[in-house]
Amino acid sequence: MSLYDDMITIGVVVKPQGRKGEVLVQPLSDRPDRFESLRRVFVPVPGGAGARAVAVTDRWPHKGRFVLKLEGVDSIDEAEKYRGIDLRIGEDEVEALPAGSYYHYQLKGLRAEDPEGRPLGKVADVLVTGGEAPVLVVRGGPGGEVLIPMAEAFIRQVDLEQGRIVAVNPEPVDAK
Repeated sequence: MSLYDDMITIGVVVKPQGRKGEVLVQPLSDRPDRFESLRRVFVPVPGGAGARAVAVTDRWPHKGRFVLKLEGVDSIDEAEKYRGIDLRIGEDEVEALPAGSYYHYQLKGLRAEDPEGRPLGKVADVLVTGGEAPVLVVRGGPGGEVLIPMAEAFIRQVDLEQGRIVAVNPEPVDAK
């Protein structure tokens, strides 16, 4: 399996839940329903970038979150060790999206450039603000941090194979 850092985070363990080693998980997935059929998750290997598979033996919704029973975690003390840990899945377990749609993890790290080929920086993060479109946080370019809405008016091309995104800078450097 790939490195833990290369996997997709679907939730984070909030705290132990119950007395038999269950954990309460805050979903971070655009598809929280995936938890209803979740069979395994990956957690980090202590001290390294590797990933370890953990079987999910039971799961149920609880107040907008999910309670998971992980194999081999049978006490509150054992469950406590998972507090704050991201639960991840492999990229091969993610559903394909329609053309023109992208998962946030696919956009992070892309080189951003304007339509003339001038560098804007790299996509450092994708913010979901509650507006109509997520916002790309682009850092490391000549204009410092730039926020670019993932809207048709600003995004000209997303080329995952070449690792780049062509976008109109809503905060032109020349305007200073």
